[in-house]
Amino acid sequence: MGATWHFENRQFRIRKAVVGTLENNVYLVTCRQTGASVIVDAADDATAVVDLAAGTDPLAILTTHGHADHVGAARDVANRLGIPIRLHPADWEICPIEVDEPLEAGELAIGEAVVQIIHTPGHTPGSTVIVTTGAVLTGDTLFPGGPGATRFRYSDFDQIMDSLERRIFALPDDTIVMPGHGRDTTIGIERPALPEWRARRW
Repeated sequence: MGATWHFENRQFRIRKAVVGTLENNVYLVTCRQTGASVIVDAADDATAVVDLAAGTDPLAILTTHGHADHVGAARDVANRLGIPIRLHPADWEICPIEVDEPLEAGELAIGEAVVQIIHTPGHTPGSTVIVTTGAVLTGDTLFPGGPGATRFRYSDFDQIMDSLERRIFALPDDTIVMPGHGRDTTIGIERPALPEWRARRW
């Protein structure tokens, strides 16, 4: 598994694994120069997640939001690799496991390379996406065909749409969208449907 790269640019390589009954996507974002890496959403199957990080130097688990299906293996993986679990503080209350460190909006260094952490509330109060040149890891904020669910008591449809329109869809058309479940898409494919999503309210 460790030899397969799902995406590459000048700074990073990204691996992907699909785990669990809900077919969650787990990503490994790795600095090309140093081999430093972060795991994004250690959702299930700790052994598969640890294997995903083989040959790299994991620094942390970055969790896109606090739902149980995105943290099912996080504590086990954190313990095995000796790394912290990070999550936006606005989701700590809804997260079923203990979080070690906050994941705040802004730049985050991974080895010699840098990603942008963007706060995108709506699906949950603390939802975040991770941006590098050419790709965005969207968790459950954006999927092919629409935004993430807003049926929870703490969710907000208008808020998630604002997060999409003002933050995520400001990215270039050819940016690859890597969601928390399902297949990749691109910003250019999804952006034209924004008015339709607003009209249907999901």
